Amino acid sequence: MLCSAVSFAFAALSPLFAQTTPPPYLYSAIPLERMVSIAPSQPLGYMYVPLAEPPDPYTRFLDSTAPMRLKPAQKLVLAAHNLADPHNLGTIAYNAAFTIATNSHTPYGPGLNGFLRDVHYSLMQDATGEFFGTFLIPSLTHQDPHYHRMPGASIPRRIVHSISRTIIAQSDTGAPMPNFCTLLGYPIGAEIGNLYVPGVSTNGPSTVNRILTGYATDPIDNLITEFLPDVARHIHVHVIFAQRILNRISSEDYPLQ
Repeated sequence: MLCSAVSFAFAALSPLFAQTTPPPYLYSAIPLERMVSIAPSQPLGYMYVPLAEPPDPYTRFLDSTAPMRLKPAQKLVLAAHNLADPHNLGTIAYNAAFTIATNSHTPYGPGLNGFLRDVHYSLMQDATGEFFGTFLIPSLTHQDPHYHRMPGASIPRRIVHSISRTIIAQSDTGAPMPNFCTLLGYPIGAEIGNLYVPGVSTNGPSTVNRILTGYATDPIDNLITEFLPDVARHIHVHVIFAQRILNRISSEDYPLQ
């Protein structure tokens, strides 16, 4: 029932915010003495000029660490965009097809019905994750839900940045803060998944195992996003690790010893 409510919230509220104005242009401070030919009458000081077209706020990640302030309504739209992204839906469908084709004894059952059930539950898990991790938690904590790449930094710096994003995030103003989306998102997702995901063991050790594995595998998505952004745009690695693997390691077919 809760997952259905989450999906209903996306469907009902997203159209209301579809026309929400995106964040303003990013600006750069330029010494006015360098702008004499453009504005010779300006006093010495700084002039703020637009850098370029602003980045699309409704993408999963950005190629800059510049702040991207989003209102709660815009975070809801971002969550809906992430869920309805054709590449996200394609990743879910491919995972379901591969799972059913290679194992006809999953809790979802064999054949077309098994495939459809697999897709259905994966979408429910994804919707729950987006609702809490992209909309609700960031709105309450004023966290920027985007992943911010550092394409101009050194490779070691980018690796550290990718791994650290599991526990460190940016606020809406660009200041560092705890990554509540991840730190709270995995426990919430695990507890809600216990209520409806077929075949998942719901005991305490199994739930804790899923949460810890989620934390451990979270940097993989960040590393791929940081170094292979074109791949990240077409394959949602989070769907593979946060759903398929986490469900599998604690399912009733693979109980903890």
